[in-house]
Formats: sequence, C-alpha cells, structure tokens
Amino acid sequence: MIEPAIFWFRRDLRLSDNPGLAAAVASGRPILPLFIFDDQTAGDWIEGGATRWWLHHSLASLQGSLAELGAPLILRRGEAEAVVAALADEIGAAAVYCNRQEEPWAQQQQERLARELRRNGRSLVAGNSALLFETDAIANQSGLPFRVFSPFWRHCLAQTPPPLPLDPPDQITPAAIGIGGLDLDDLDLLPRQPDWAGGLRAQWRPGESAAWDKLADFIEAELPFYADQRDRPDRPGTSALSPHLRFGEISPRQVLHGVRQRGTPTHASDKFIAELGWREFSYHLLAHFPDLPTKPWRTEFADFPWQDNPAHLAAWQRGQTGFPIVDAGMRQLWQTGWMHNRVRMVVASFLVKNLLIPWQRGAEWFWDTLVDADLASNSASWQWAAGCGADAAPFFRIFNPVLQGEKFDPSGLYVRRWCPELTQLPDQWLHRPWEAPAAELARAGVRLAETYPRPLVDLAESRDRALAAFKVITKEQGVAATNGST
Repeated sequence: MIEPAIFWFRRDLRLSDNPGLAAAVASGRPILPLFIFDDQTAGDWIEGGATRWWLHHSLASLQGSLAELGAPLILRRGEAEAVVAALADEIGAAAVYCNRQEEPWAQQQQERLARELRRNGRSLVAGNSALLFETDAIANQSGLPFRVFSPFWRHCLAQTPPPLPLDPPDQITPAAIGIGGLDLDDLDLLPRQPDWAGGLRAQWRPGESAAWDKLADFIEAELPFYADQRDRPDRPGTSALSPHLRFGEISPRQVLHGVRQRGTPTHASDKFIAELGWREFSYHLLAHFPDLPTKPWRTEFADFPWQDNPAHLAAWQRGQTGFPIVDAGMRQLWQTGWMHNRVRMVVASFLVKNLLIPWQRGAEWFWDTLVDADLASNSASWQWAAGCGADAAPFFRIFNPVLQGEKFDPSGLYVRRWCPELTQLPDQWLHRPWEAPAAELARAGVRLAETYPRPLVDLAESRDRALAAFKVITKEQGVAATNGST
C-alpha cells in the first residue's frame, strides 16, 4: 500500500501553477488536501478583518474545485505546525508538501515543522508559488541583496525568464476519506454583528476562476492604456489583481506570461510588469530584512520625532480630514477593502508628513482593512511613503492632496463617488472646499464643519512642521532638507 501525503494549502489557494501541489501529485501518492486557519503563530500579523472575509470565500471556491476532482479539502484550526504533524501521524503520511511563505514568522514555522517531521522519518517538500525568483538567487555584484528597485529589476529581467505556468492536475487520488475536518463557517472568518462586509460583497468575487476573469478583462480592456491611466483613480485603469495575488488565487508567473503572450511588448505592458517587479522587490526585502514591518529600514529614522495623535488618526481612518482626495480614498478603503494605488500614496503621505503620525499606525490600519493586505508590500510601501525605506521617496517630498486631486481626479468623479456630500460643488472648488465662496458652498449644500469637515491641518504649516522634524534627524547626517510639494 502506498503511503499517503498531505498537501498543505497556505497562501496558494489555486490548482493551476501550484508547484507544491504538482510535486505532491507527481509523487504518485494519495493526497490529503489540508488548510489550517492558524490565528496563533503569526502574532501581530494574523489575518485582518478584510482578509478574513476574502479568505472565507476563497476557501469556498477552492473547496468546490477540489470536490470536482474527488479530493475534499480538510479544514482545521490551530497552530499549523502542530496540526500538520499530528495529522501526518494520524494518516501515516510519508511526506508533507506545501509552498513557502517569505514572512519571517512563516519561515521559522517551516523550519520547526521540517525538524519535527524529520524526527519521525518524514519530509517537508516546499515549492515556490508566490514569487518569480527565489529570494536567495537575486544579489548584486557583492553578493548582497539589492537595496534599490531599478538595478534589482534590471537584474531580474536579465535572468532566465520564469518558466511557463503549470497546468492544474487532471485528477488527485484522495487519501484517508474518513478524516474529518471543520465546516467552513466553523473558522469564524465572516463578520457577524455588525455585518460590515456589504461593500466587499458588492465589489469582489474571490477565487481562482474570478482571478482569471479579472486578468483576461484587464488585458483586453485596460492594458493598452495602462501607462497613461494607472494614476487616475477616476478611471478603471488598474488590474485590481492584488487580492487575488495576495491569496495565491493566481500566480505572478501566470500574470507575467499572460501579459507577455498578448503580443509584442509595449511601454504599457512593460510598465505593468514592473509593478510585479515592485511586489517581487518587497518580498525580497522582507526575506532579507525581517524587521521591515516594525522598524525603519533607514536606522536614522529610529529617532524621528513622530507625534502620535489619536484624534487625528481617527479622523484619517474615518475619511474626515477635510481634504477630499484623502477622505475619498479612506472611505473607498472602508467600504470596499481596497484603494487605488495613487491615492494610497497620497493618504500615506498625508498621515506621516502632514500629521506626523508614525507610519506603523497607517500600516496597521491597512493591514486590518485591505483585502490585499500583504506583509511585504504593505511594510515596504509604508516605509517608502515615510521616507525611511528601501529606494524610498525623500521625506521632504510631500504630496499636496489638493494638487494631487486636481491632477489625477480633474473632473472630480472619484471624490464625488466617495464623498457624496460634495457632489454639487463645482470642479474649481471640489478639491479645496474651504476656499470656496460662501455662496458656492450654499448652492452646493455644503456646510463646513457640519456636512463636511474643515481641514484637519493647514497644509503649508504642516509641511513646514514636517520639514523641521526631518531636520532633527538630518542635522547630524548631513542631508539637505529642501522644501518640496507635489
């Protein structure tokens, strides 16, 4: 009798281009598909509210796909390494297959599990399902990890291209049919009282087939215009694939080759593929710098004079800052679990520079509210916005939310959608309502401090305050802090 194997689904909730699953099937062993909701091992980085909602529906989709192959998905809850080791004992598994995760806590978990399995004569076989390149295979001429994106991505593009995606298995021989698991509802992933997920349900369809549909629609309708439209939150110019990539419902290889197979590379396609490169860069940074989620990558920022202000943080979180493009973005995030990338940069700059609130507070809020909350991208992006990360924008580059709104939402479609109380305000005043004449405000039905808040801070004064704070850490570093606003 052939000993069975376990395939442990993690952040790879798909059947196609799943290297770990393909290796398990190729072993010829009966397979027990397993998913564990581990709300213990990750510490502060357990799934947030929005990602728990997505996970529930992604697992439901995966359950259906596996059921069609006659190999039901077993659901368990608890400390993953203990659950895996115990289940391997229970069914007499010869090996456990999975795909790696690059988060520091996940790497440590994999090492502990591998040791435990070896003690019992079993092996842990882990594939790479989430990245284009192995994190230990990309290094500069000194053998060290890259610290700047452009040379990192040039080096990646000079490598042998990632192989073509793997087909899904035609069949999976099931193992240990009698092994029981939890019902999906037992994982308690969905919000109950109150049920705040109506906007997520209206916006998203999780699952592998939905990811493929979204990629196909993007390539057909939006990719040709991507370079020109990607910064416009008032237009559907981005792929919105990030949550599907986050949960592994589609792989970066599938996205890369899907775009490349469309035809001759263009400026638009190269620009889009470079966004996969930024995702890759973030993961490589996290693998080499495991403190990235909590500590500034540039160590001089450890002494930055941040000003934790709970009232200002709460106003930012609720989309009540008085700056329409910021408020629109934060309301979009709360309602849909997602925010346009350009607006993410604007709201992040506003929090850490105009309000001087530590970037970690913003990262924590995004972690809980984004359906694509990803530890590598979230941490690297917030450090970039704060000026303390790898290849970061200089701290003295401060996004002006008025100018950003007028440039990237010129007709106000985005702001009017998410800040409906400003709908009747003319374009001239939409991004600066506090400057509008009283008659214009009255005609638009806008009463500042009543129907819409006054600005939380003065932009010029808060910019000067941020630059003064920056001088505290640059004085001894010899870095020039120049006035700048974009």
